[in-house]
Amino acid sequence: MASEAKGFSSGGLGSGHGEGGDSGNLESVKKGLEEEKATAEKYLANWQRAEADFVNYKRRNEQERAEAVNFANCGLVSELLPILDDFERALKNASGENAESPWVDGVRLIYRKLKGVLEAQGLCVVEAEGKDFDPSCHDAAMCMVGEEGKVIEEVQKGYRFRNRLLRPAKVIVGKAEQSEESA
Repeated sequence: MASEAKGFSSGGLGSGHGEGGDSGNLESVKKGLEEEKATAEKYLANWQRAEADFVNYKRRNEQERAEAVNFANCGLVSELLPILDDFERALKNASGENAESPWVDGVRLIYRKLKGVLEAQGLCVVEAEGKDFDPSCHDAAMCMVGEEGKVIEEVQKGYRFRNRLLRPAKVIVGKAEQSEESA
């Protein structure tokens, strides 16, 4: 026990008394310290990487969850579009004495509420009539004589939901009148 304590006594490490065994012991302690520092740095780097991976995982998980909710809402809104179309057709065809009846007013109110709820969730109409034909958001149902490349008439409304196209607008596109010579 006395020999174990000798290396760490007041005359041991770093005291400069010049014992040959102590300088070898000092070198081994320094070498051990460097190895432990390297190991600690390796553990720290691994911990930091693991923490960064976990933060990225959480962010990715939240994004996927938001996309799943968005996709589910998209499906529901897509299924409600034909109902919105039916309301619009019914109100368009209410004429004469029926146009002022209380039940038509009730249908109009229900239509406005449904449309308001869908718009609040992110639904918007694709602009079509009078615009340039854009195949990314317009579906050409037919062509008629008119201004070349312009949408002449909208057959069915198109809709976007949160900047994602749900349904392209079905449109009639203008084409230049063909002369008899080119026909």
